[in-house]
Amino acid sequence: MNESLSFLTENLGEFFKYTGIANVTFGHIVMICVGLIFITLAIVKEWEPMLLVPIGFGILIGNIPFFSGLQVGIYEEGSVLNILYSGVRNGWYPPLIFLGIGAMTDFSSLVSNPKLLLIGAAAQLGIFGAYMLSLLLGFAPNEAASIGIIGGADGPTAIFLASRLAPDILGAVAISAYSYMALVPLIQPPIMKLFTTRKERLIRMKPPRAVSQTEKILFPIVGFLLTCFIVPSGLPLLGMLFFGNLLKESGVTRRLAETARGPMIDIVTILIGVTVGASTQATTFLVSESVKIFAIGAFSFIIATAAGVLFVKVLNLFLKKGNKINPLIGNAGVSAVPDSARVSQIIGQQYDPSNHLLMHAMGPNVAGVIGSAVAAGILLGFLS
Repeated sequence: MNESLSFLTENLGEFFKYTGIANVTFGHIVMICVGLIFITLAIVKEWEPMLLVPIGFGILIGNIPFFSGLQVGIYEEGSVLNILYSGVRNGWYPPLIFLGIGAMTDFSSLVSNPKLLLIGAAAQLGIFGAYMLSLLLGFAPNEAASIGIIGGADGPTAIFLASRLAPDILGAVAISAYSYMALVPLIQPPIMKLFTTRKERLIRMKPPRAVSQTEKILFPIVGFLLTCFIVPSGLPLLGMLFFGNLLKESGVTRRLAETARGPMIDIVTILIGVTVGASTQATTFLVSESVKIFAIGAFSFIIATAAGVLFVKVLNLFLKKGNKINPLIGNAGVSAVPDSARVSQIIGQQYDPSNHLLMHAMGPNVAGVIGSAVAAGILLGFLS
């Protein structure tokens, strides 16, 4: 009897050693709370639910404590999560996301008013400003570049660059980039109002001209050749972006375009969200570097937004009265498509309910997608 009781006690003790209760730390509890916050914001506030729900639940998955050696953790070689995370770590998922973005994006507003491309370029100042700040704070050049790209508000580009230049901080960079993408409606409006006057917010822009089907087909081909001849290192992202757009606009590959912008991008978004979230394992994620990355990422995003708005104000000095641009669309120079363009529309209608800025804001918004990929290519080119 005593031997049986001893055997049972020993087995229960061994079982308890493998439970999450026995291995939990304060860090795990903190990260689980963060995951729950992400899920709450996605469901209650409807802030980027397609991203925050997978990432939030991924954080929960990544922070269930376990006994080392069970081959279930995302950083344990050969585990299922580790294999799925290969798409992030090796940069496979971001080009597929860009293919889907290209297949769902209408570049007409940019084609009809090419000077809006300059706003998307101006917003990339946030990336290079954060790069310089990261260097001053002691980060290595490769890490600084990966942190700076957060300012583009482009999660796939941030993952792609960090996976190539600084895989050790990939999790923190990815979570920061996607967090600030989701917080666009919260962060951008105060900056837009701070740097504009009431008179500027009431500017009405000319309706965009009609863009022919030929122009729509030529744009992805010409755009690809121009950008990739200048920045070949951006080929995986830019190539897939413009290819996806050609599938959409050619008129003869509708099934492929629908697959790219529908089931494929949905599957990859699920995988990238869950695995990025799971990579925030408390034992490797909760370090002082992660806090610095979040802070610099916020600075980068604020500078990018302000740069876009201020650039429009400067550009207006050289434009005739009837051709002036409403600086409220300057925020859309970051590549959070289409959320930053929607913010332009919402803020604009607070001051003039009949002023529709969404179509105009989509120009710098899609330019920001191209701009962030070009910026990533530039950084990758001289740092890899």
